[in-house]
Amino acid sequence: MNILVVEDEKNLATVICQMLKEEKWQTTAVYDGNDGADYALSGLYDCIIMDVMLPHKNGFEIVQEMRENKIETPVLMLSALDEVPDKVKGLNVGADDYMTKPFDRTELIARIRAMTRRKGEVVINDLDFADLTLELSTCELYCHEKHIHLSYKEFEIMKLLMEHPEMITTKEDLIVQVWGMDSEAIDNNVEVYISFLRKKLKFLKSKVTIKAIRRVGYRFEVSE
Repeated sequence: MNILVVEDEKNLATVICQMLKEEKWQTTAVYDGNDGADYALSGLYDCIIMDVMLPHKNGFEIVQEMRENKIETPVLMLSALDEVPDKVKGLNVGADDYMTKPFDRTELIARIRAMTRRKGEVVINDLDFADLTLELSTCELYCHEKHIHLSYKEFEIMKLLMEHPEMITTKEDLIVQVWGMDSEAIDNNVEVYISFLRKKLKFLKSKVTIKAIRRVGYRFEVSE
């Protein structure tokens, strides 16, 4: 099981991740509301542990945004806010469960198991092209024995390219799909992340390169 932990107290996030790893679960931790929203909206996780009070965007807002975008990942909210109205608000915006801090490890694990049983197992396939494999559950890009972790936006761009490897993916499509319809992102934002991906492909020594099609977009090219 792959679990996202959104918690601005880094020490607590580390403790939670360690608890989950002892159950043989994979974890990803992010520490503010903007990153939390980006990762949660990816739909890649089997479960999310979400703090309420986060920098930039609170947990209530993130869960509401998830549900509005049809992301049904189970969410357990963690908070020092223990008043009944806070708990009710969390559940009303779409959280599946709510625990107050401090919490007991065994109760946390039990609640996660109960939530994921209710939702059922999420089946996620990997994407393959040439000598590359993109692992959707971990955002890891593999080439033979080597692998490297991709950031959220790197992952989303690579995923789009690998879903249609023989086609040109336009800059406009990348901006809409990765940054959002209402984003103020410009072509230069795309070029920066394409540059990051090219460096990672070079590190992996992949035969795949990302070729720019002037004034149109990008597509894969495979060397012999």
